Amino acid sequence: MIRGLNNIGRLWRAVRVLARHDALLPREYLAVLPPSLKLARRFLASGRSADRGLAPGVRLARAFESLGPAYIKLGQILATRPDVVGDEVSEALKELQDRLPPFSEVAARAAVESELGRPLDTLFTRLSAPVAAASIAQVHEAETTEVPPARVAVKVLRPGVEAEFARDISAFAFAARLAEKLSAEARRLRVTALVDTLAASVAMEMDLRMEAAAASELAERTARDGDFRVPSVDWTRTGQRVLTIEWIDGTPIRDAAALKAAGHDPKRVAVLVVQNFLTQALRDGFFHADMHQGNLFVDARGRLVAVDFGIMGRIDASMRHFMAETLAGFLSRDYRRVAQVHFDAGFVPATHALDNFAQALRAVGEPIFGRTARDVSMARLLQQLFDTTRRFDMKLQPQLVLLQKTMVVVEGVARSLDPDFDIWEASRPVIEDWMLDHVGPKARLREAADGIEALGRLAQNLPMLLSNAETVSQMLAHGGLRLDPETIAHIAEAQAARTRHVRIAIWIAAGALGLLALGML
Repeated sequence: MIRGLNNIGRLWRAVRVLARHDALLPREYLAVLPPSLKLARRFLASGRSADRGLAPGVRLARAFESLGPAYIKLGQILATRPDVVGDEVSEALKELQDRLPPFSEVAARAAVESELGRPLDTLFTRLSAPVAAASIAQVHEAETTEVPPARVAVKVLRPGVEAEFARDISAFAFAARLAEKLSAEARRLRVTALVDTLAASVAMEMDLRMEAAAASELAERTARDGDFRVPSVDWTRTGQRVLTIEWIDGTPIRDAAALKAAGHDPKRVAVLVVQNFLTQALRDGFFHADMHQGNLFVDARGRLVAVDFGIMGRIDASMRHFMAETLAGFLSRDYRRVAQVHFDAGFVPATHALDNFAQALRAVGEPIFGRTARDVSMARLLQQLFDTTRRFDMKLQPQLVLLQKTMVVVEGVARSLDPDFDIWEASRPVIEDWMLDHVGPKARLREAADGIEALGRLAQNLPMLLSNAETVSQMLAHGGLRLDPETIAHIAEAQAARTRHVRIAIWIAAGALGLLALGML
């Protein structure tokens, strides 16, 4: 009960901040608002800040920045969902900056010593002032005490950031559950799954050992990729709240002029960004999910170097197959094939006609072919795709949320390097290679080998399976299946807990609705 009231309180604070920035019930929509919402807008004193001359999406971004780290992360996810917030707001949220003032060097030094259990001067001969500060952590340049010293980046978590995020994520989850109880559209969009994805992502970011492990795993998976590199982790100077990793001397890809001055072709770099992302996603099912300009460099050998591994994405084999088949179908303009893949995966209910869905996909795909990236709005394309899935009752797939977010970012990075960039042509070699490897003869041989192995396991377990089958048949013949008394007690206890939790959730939802209703009067 107390947690529910705390969630309502934090949400109410967010409502007031959004209203102050005129981002909750924007004045641009005043003419279509019902009288009750117009009254609520006046009650909340909407639009009494310095943001009056800004567009609605920019005002929303400003509000999220003022609400703090969790809302910044939420805004970054919403930037990939034009189906939820609309094209203009989605574009504005892409400019949301995850930058905060740095915390003190004294606090950073104390955090390093506390986490690593050693005096700072036994770890580093030099620790600079912060070179970057974001919502979760800040980064310092340093040199280690070895001879010769190694130049490293030291990432330190913000003091108290875990508790702050936990409170806001709890409020998000509360609001999402309430929304799904009240709205069929919220259930279709699976807003609770979106919050779960955000929570899982943030939890990983809060433990810098997980980021170190992600960097290590990505380095192993891409070790044979000659055009991509991951900096090495210093595990002896890494803990839950401190990460030490190799310092990267490279040209930032945000500066096309600097790339050219260093002898790199920005158009080639654009292709590298897209192809490495797709290779990681399709081949490995494990990809860097924060590939914006600030996290990508080009080294002296022309390799793409990524930093900041706090947000990583995973896609299981079945989802990778679905993604590759879908992209391959679009590349070959075989829309019926794309439709069939959606139906085979169970993403589109069988109550809809396959050919009708294929026709809808054609309406999305055909306009983009033969046109340069300059002429194609990815936000508008995504909007069409989401409109199509909504029309055919396709539910959001949580695994694809980070993939979609990263795809939008990666395409934007590539376009900034090459205004005429064609993401489809850049993607084609990676997708075709994956299809040959996973749908061609090699895939059939692997499947045959897997089948033989499965038959071997079945043969090993056959005596146990026969014994279990005999036991079950005897129990059925003598009055039915019997459960151990302790098992029955556990089942009853779990059922009672489930019922109790449902009652509590309903009670809290009713209370929240009452408070919201009072706010509307």
